[in-house]
Amino acid sequence: MTVRQIIKMGNPLLRKVADEFTPEEIKSAETKILLEDMWDSLAAVGGIGLAAPQIGISKQLTVIKLSEESDRYPDMEDTEAFVIFNPKITVLDETEQGFWEGCLSVPGLRGFVERPRSIRVDYLDENAESMYIEIEDFLATVFQHELDHLIGKLYVDRMKDITTLMFEDEMIFEELEEEVLD
Repeated sequence: MTVRQIIKMGNPLLRKVADEFTPEEIKSAETKILLEDMWDSLAAVGGIGLAAPQIGISKQLTVIKLSEESDRYPDMEDTEAFVIFNPKITVLDETEQGFWEGCLSVPGLRGFVERPRSIRVDYLDENAESMYIEIEDFLATVFQHELDHLIGKLYVDRMKDITTLMFEDEMIFEELEEEVLD
């Protein structure tokens, strides 16, 4: 059990396209330890998703677990724990939805990002088995956000209006939601 340091925007590793895992690598003892470290690191900072590049490993792996106990995103429902290797996204509904996104690699900031409402993700699980999931709404946004890390993107790259980038401690969500809807 090791909590790893999360690298921040500006570190060139966050801008690289991560390498895929082979099935043998996924099943290896080293990867099992990496997964434990990722879950421990995520729990230590109270996040809902973490990609391997965020802890300095340029490989296509992310873990996601929404929890209603999250301080960063209150009022969300719990989900199962997702372990995703080598994902491929297919957009099912291009209708955009917007959420205020934050990122462990961009600490203290949030920005309004619009993304497709519904997606399908094909991936390998922790046993190197082929899986897929079709998701929508906030969970679809979380997946797209985390999987962006595997192609060298951050949520700030997806923002249409940079004036919505702000420090979390300066945000008044009720007023911001009214402004975005106008």
